[in-house]
Amino acid sequence: MSLPRGCSLSASFTRAAAAAKEAVDDVLSGYPGLQAAQEARYKDLHAHPELSHQEHRTARVVAGELEQHGCTVQTGIGGTGVVGLLANGDGPTVLLRAELDALPIAEDTGVDYASTVTTTGADGQQVPVAHACGHDLHMACLLGAARLLADRRDRWSGTLLALFQPAEETGDGAQGMVADGLFTRIPVPDVALSQHLLPGIAGTVGTCPGPFMSAEDGIAITVYGRGGHGALPQNTVDPVVLAAMIIVRLQTVVSREVTPGDTAIVTVGAVQAGARGNVIPDHAVLQLNMRSYSEPTRQRMLDAIKRIVRGECQASGSPREPEFETVASFPLLDNDTATTDQVAAAFTAHFGRGALDIPKQTVSEDFGLIPAAVGAPYTYWGIGRTERQAYQTAEKAGRLQDLPSNHSPKFLPPLQPTLRTGTEAMAVAAMSWLAPH
Repeated sequence: MSLPRGCSLSASFTRAAAAAKEAVDDVLSGYPGLQAAQEARYKDLHAHPELSHQEHRTARVVAGELEQHGCTVQTGIGGTGVVGLLANGDGPTVLLRAELDALPIAEDTGVDYASTVTTTGADGQQVPVAHACGHDLHMACLLGAARLLADRRDRWSGTLLALFQPAEETGDGAQGMVADGLFTRIPVPDVALSQHLLPGIAGTVGTCPGPFMSAEDGIAITVYGRGGHGALPQNTVDPVVLAAMIIVRLQTVVSREVTPGDTAIVTVGAVQAGARGNVIPDHAVLQLNMRSYSEPTRQRMLDAIKRIVRGECQASGSPREPEFETVASFPLLDNDTATTDQVAAAFTAHFGRGALDIPKQTVSEDFGLIPAAVGAPYTYWGIGRTERQAYQTAEKAGRLQDLPSNHSPKFLPPLQPTLRTGTEAMAVAAMSWLAPH
């Protein structure tokens, strides 16, 4: 690289950084002009949630707005997935992702735009539906970032891919888009970026290089007994007692099978057995959830779970071998270090002290399957979800656990500064590749 006479390398970099910051500031200067429409869009999405694989209205709304911003739009990818492509000359291809789906939860927030939606779930039962995880806000932020970039194409060069993924909550939406030929319909990205509402003060952002969100395995375990009358237990093999012994013994998997210091979780979240107190059933079903951060730890935990279940079945004289069914699976979300460092530097330049380091999270996410399908680096960051005063009061009292969390009926991030922060974070991260350097 040659430099003009009298120009040092550091001075050249300083001028390039200043030019990039000026470009970012120019793009973000359009936010006040879109704020009212964005807040209305967010409230509309919040009031009309749809379950995984049912996001038909949501997808239409998103696609329509992307078209208004001048994007070339692909719909119906992996069911209801949507991608808006904004081509703007030579340069990197940057993918930004948000989620379309909501949860089978009855909202209890009291706001005038609260969801009152009910629908038929996958099991055929009527269920309430609410955006209790923040996907509505994620969508509004990505739509806002796409508009900001569309309105100031003179300040960046490259291709923006605004991807809206279905069925994140069920863990099969990302893979569904990939399997449906996602990358035969859109360009392969040079980098993929996403974000989520997480614990913290609204208005802050935080990054974490390396393993960030745990791998998850959901397992249904069926154990068998011999049913009979509750008054004659000696003539039965009681699967309720068997299930209870398994549950107690599974508590030793993390404490006695996993290396101290490794983060791992085993939870038995549901048990189904029998229908009456005086009837011993012939089987029981345990719904188990497992979280891990490395493949060796994951495999050791799976092996231990199967060994314990089979051993307890043998000890109880179970007449049949237990059955194991994987009902959900999320990969480890492992942020690329160089990509994370670049985004963190951009956040620090823009947000200043609002750019934080955040710890690993034990929740799970399938976003990484999209960039992994084409070997693209990615990073995924957090934005704070709690009003500042409420957070600081709870923190001072040592009661952060009392604050409404994702998947709570009372989950509702403050409208602002959360929307603006999430929108700026997406635009700033994308511009760290797309802005002139």
